[in-house]
Amino acid sequence: MIETVSFTEPHADMNILFLTYQGDIAGSTNSISYLSQGLAEKGHNVIMGCRKESLLYKNLSNSKVGLIPMTFDSRFDVDNMKQIKETVKKHNIQVINAQSSLDRYTSILARWRYQLPVKLVHTRRQVSRSVGGIQNVFYQTGTDKIVAVSDGIKKSLMAKGIKEKNIEVIYNGTPPQKYNNIDPKEVELLKAKFDIQPGDFVIGCVARAKEQVQLLQALAHVNFKAKVIFAGIEETAEYKKIIRENNLKHDIFFEGMVSSENILPYYKIFDVKVLPSKIEGLSQSLLEAMFLKVPVIATALAGNLDLINNRINGLLFEDENIQDLAEVLTAVYHNKDLRASLASEGFKTAQEFSVDRTVNNFETLFTSLLK
Repeated sequence: MIETVSFTEPHADMNILFLTYQGDIAGSTNSISYLSQGLAEKGHNVIMGCRKESLLYKNLSNSKVGLIPMTFDSRFDVDNMKQIKETVKKHNIQVINAQSSLDRYTSILARWRYQLPVKLVHTRRQVSRSVGGIQNVFYQTGTDKIVAVSDGIKKSLMAKGIKEKNIEVIYNGTPPQKYNNIDPKEVELLKAKFDIQPGDFVIGCVARAKEQVQLLQALAHVNFKAKVIFAGIEETAEYKKIIRENNLKHDIFFEGMVSSENILPYYKIFDVKVLPSKIEGLSQSLLEAMFLKVPVIATALAGNLDLINNRINGLLFEDENIQDLAEVLTAVYHNKDLRASLASEGFKTAQEFSVDRTVNNFETLFTSLLK
């Protein structure tokens, strides 16, 4: 039997089941949480099937979203397929929205195996490295729509052979209210922790392990000293080797994983935020920095191109072009007017990417599929 937690069944326009085997510290976890809560707040009957030990489960435990612990042991997890079937039957689910690789498989297989009368939507939140061949046929025949969270992700899917008619672009968003209560004391504690003095230049990188190596390599080619803070990764032997071989004189800190409720004060001490990544869908960390008026620098790939208009609301650099990254870092360091302009325009952009728009667009898509 499936355990159902914190679920009340109000009158609702739609009965929606979200699935994800992930749900730990990541921008995607925030995006899924914002979306599911937004739809529940609008009166829809929303259930989240996820791992009970996940951060997502914890974050939604006091919300209007119903929680059902599920297993996601593999792409062919028969127990998970049964869990999906039982949830669909018990709660009259009309739409399933699978968020990550394992549940994309089990959702299709469950619908086929048990002839479930549901619409099935898959969401792609980063550049796919595996789509192609028979997998394309599986995804396209097994789903009613594939949501790409940016035009960059849509293009990457089409490049892998997914037909355009099967893809709907719905951008990620950020909730303005989450920025209202950043504790100034927490900001001051961080300044003390990193010994930030007037005149110091602080480079921040908030991301899980991606292409941080490129940022470390670029630091060898700038003509200034900075404090560099990596939130989301631990110091590894590879990073130590790069720092040693390049004789980096910067003050470099590795903060490891930082929870979403603790990360926002970090942006308040950054002079610039750098995101070296090849796979971004539509980065929550970029949106956070832009909303908090921190100039942003990112790789000119994928969803970063949906957010950043180069030299208008942020700066872009060519992937693996270390000199290019060093040059944009140098430009933003030496030009205070440029930093101010990027911060101002970035804030305007972040306001356009609202969670309300994301929720409304998913609601429209689900409604259209049911019609």
